[in-house]
Amino acid sequence: MSENILRGIYMSSSTMKKTGVINIFIDVIESLGNKLPHPFWLFVFLCVITLVASSVFSHFGVSVEYMSAQATGAAMTTVKVENLLSYPEMRNFLSNLVKTYITFPPLGLVLVMMMGVGLIEQTGLLSSLIRKMILQAPPYVVTAVLMFIGINSSIASDAGILFTPTIGAAVFKALGRNPWLGVIAGYAAASGGLSASLFISGSDVVLAGITESAAKSMNIAGSTSPVINWYFMSAMTLILTVVLTFVTEKVLAKLVDDTKIEMKEHEKSQYELTQDEKKGLFYSGIAVVIVIIVLLFLSLPQNSFFRNDNGHFLPKSPLMSSVLPIIFSIFFITGTAYGVGAKVIKKLEDIPKLMQKELLGMTSIFVTMFPASMFVYLFGRSKLATIVAVKGADRIKDLDIGAIPLLILLILLCTALNLLMGSSSAKWLILAPIFIPMFSMVGFSPALTQAAYRIGDGSTNIISPIAGAVPVILGLLEQYKPDNYDKKIGVGTMISLELPFTITLLVVQTIAIIIWFTFNIPLGPGAGVFC
Repeated sequence: MSENILRGIYMSSSTMKKTGVINIFIDVIESLGNKLPHPFWLFVFLCVITLVASSVFSHFGVSVEYMSAQATGAAMTTVKVENLLSYPEMRNFLSNLVKTYITFPPLGLVLVMMMGVGLIEQTGLLSSLIRKMILQAPPYVVTAVLMFIGINSSIASDAGILFTPTIGAAVFKALGRNPWLGVIAGYAAASGGLSASLFISGSDVVLAGITESAAKSMNIAGSTSPVINWYFMSAMTLILTVVLTFVTEKVLAKLVDDTKIEMKEHEKSQYELTQDEKKGLFYSGIAVVIVIIVLLFLSLPQNSFFRNDNGHFLPKSPLMSSVLPIIFSIFFITGTAYGVGAKVIKKLEDIPKLMQKELLGMTSIFVTMFPASMFVYLFGRSKLATIVAVKGADRIKDLDIGAIPLLILLILLCTALNLLMGSSSAKWLILAPIFIPMFSMVGFSPALTQAAYRIGDGSTNIISPIAGAVPVILGLLEQYKPDNYDKKIGVGTMISLELPFTITLLVVQTIAIIIWFTFNIPLGPGAGVFC
């Protein structure tokens, strides 16, 4: 099947008529956002601002003192701004510059992921599978599956955040739809839906550990296990799958002017699988079964390869730390099996050549990641994010308002802080000792406080210009840009397209937590709303 047959017909959003208040607002956001310099220079300027700000605030001795959650219990911690322009800091920065770049987590993740995706896309496995199983299905079904996978991809940590938009773009492209739908919606589900999942991940364990430390130090009653939010998270998985699918099909599809192909009966024959493609799918099916058997053999027995020294998977284990290599292995093995069966791969040299093709359009990502990695390093070293987080939390603490408004303010605070400080656990280390005791005084359980934090933390991940995945998302948008798209692709593009998802995530989950609070619905096993 030629790529021309599979390629959908979609128009540039620059030619689309946008009306209504919401569309005008989004246009303004996109316009203002894209007036920002190229992401490369944006991160360069942010680096310069961070360096100067750290020097100024350090000179004036700016610092904060807060109760920090630690393994042995909460302890008073003092943090002051570090002068990054000092000789020691600059020497350290320059001597570790190359290391900072090459160890930047998204860099390796996207390289490995794109090689795997490239193989299943270039061999034709992805397009054949879609035509075989879901090409004739309603578009919302495919979208719903992508949303569900993305929401639950938190079990794969950062790998899931990058995997979902990457595979989403490839799937939508193969379906003849605008690949931007897969990029934007996939990122929204994976990075924005962190407060929802059917599975307990390593992040649940980490956050619960911080919550437990903060609660025990103040003798606050209530369950603090990793599953204290599981009921709420499971319910939100189903709710967000439906809601995000609706936003994708009814809002985002219009914003990017997604034009779907309506095939006539005589045209459907063009999409029938050839004998070679059927053979390729058969070979890949056998490969999948073998891979699953091997994974089960390496995971299920006690003291097996993928279990930790205690025989468990959480909080840390070889399985949790090997999610990306496992995904790559599945793509590599199944893609190779399909290619051999479909006669796309005829010799060993064909495999690396097919993997290379997908990486050719990714050079912009690697360039932008260089200053992005520098900024993340400098901002963390400066301690500016910690100062902002503590000061903001203290201001809210001083307010004397009702329970539900206080809950909403916590969510909004975390939403704002998330634009400056990416790490979920780092923010919770600061906020947990402040808010868990404060909320307990009005009867809120640690589980409720943690759930509220996770809602605010996740909602703005997808519009944060400093998120580690931003260069990847912009690179994917550039890679899959329609031929007739003549507008600049920048941070404003990403923010304007993700904004409907951010608003939806924030509103829907805030309403949900208020309902849980009002009707005293358990948030997880043994974890109620009240202390």
